[in-house]
Amino acid sequence: MKIDLHTHILPKTWPDLKERYGYGGFVRLEHVDACSARMMQDDRFFRAVQHNTWDPDVRLAECGATDVDVQVLSTVPVMFSYWAKPKDTLDLCRFLNDHLATVVDQYPTRYVGLGTLPMQDPELACQELRRCVRDLGMPGVEIGTHIGGWNLDDEALYPFFAEAEALGAALFVHPWEMLGEDRMTRYWLKWLVGMPTETTLAICSVLMGGVVEKFPKLRLAFAHGGGAFAAVLGRISHGFAVRPDLCQTRTSTPPKSLVQNLYVDSLVHDERALQLLIETFGERHIALGSDYPFPLGEHHPGQLIESTALASSTKERLLSGTALEFLGLARERFETEKSRAHSRSIGASS
Repeated sequence: MKIDLHTHILPKTWPDLKERYGYGGFVRLEHVDACSARMMQDDRFFRAVQHNTWDPDVRLAECGATDVDVQVLSTVPVMFSYWAKPKDTLDLCRFLNDHLATVVDQYPTRYVGLGTLPMQDPELACQELRRCVRDLGMPGVEIGTHIGGWNLDDEALYPFFAEAEALGAALFVHPWEMLGEDRMTRYWLKWLVGMPTETTLAICSVLMGGVVEKFPKLRLAFAHGGGAFAAVLGRISHGFAVRPDLCQTRTSTPPKSLVQNLYVDSLVHDERALQLLIETFGERHIALGSDYPFPLGEHHPGQLIESTALASSTKERLLSGTALEFLGLARERFETEKSRAHSRSIGASS
């Protein structure tokens, strides 16, 4: 079984948000034809997308071609809108979350939804988190690596983390609005270098900021293999030891001792990097993630894992077991449909 923890989806259409809220900065989808569209921020081009971004049936056909059994759906991070007025972001989140729930209801054994929240207002975020979990049946949500001026260790977020822990909600952390964007305007560096750096900062914040210790049952997963964190953990650990006056202001527990409390996805594009992830986080904390349907993703989800000499039990864990554990879901929910599909294929061939 393959469960892809890291995929993105948008509705095919949504209201004109500038008109709805009375100010700009929001994303709109400008359809070019039946199979393609342009994501625009006001009149600025952001990204070209295809119909696999919004059409669940197209996605299922592509999943079939790559043997992906389940996609975990989350919004495209540019939709977070943490910069907007909180009540407007809440309204947008409710729209996006209702759409996600509709897709999952249509194909409950093929899709799982992770909601989005107005994180700039932790009280409203808790309110929408409860709705996502209790009313919409979602196992968790996607959040950004920072919330405007707040890193993830900011005490303003503690009530939200407490609520997520109490609800047993999984938090999938994805980079957005990367550090130093003004210096990364060429060579696609914002995505190639900025994203890994942004994610590394977020991981350091929750480890060195004491968040993991304060909320020990909180389940956090970080996109893109945790960014550059595994590669710089030695440097971080050394700095933590030699400059306690700077590094140990919120916890005296070394980051290396806490790192296996976290989850990461497998999206590292390199066998050596995957091996380093396993050595750093442990195989039980790495889940298949492809960043479908975008170009920087793994175009054949799970191919890197499957191409290695890892033991079959390790591959199974990475391809599905970790995602199930992180999301708190039972394998049987999805295997039932897989068995039916297998039976149908046998019947058709005979």
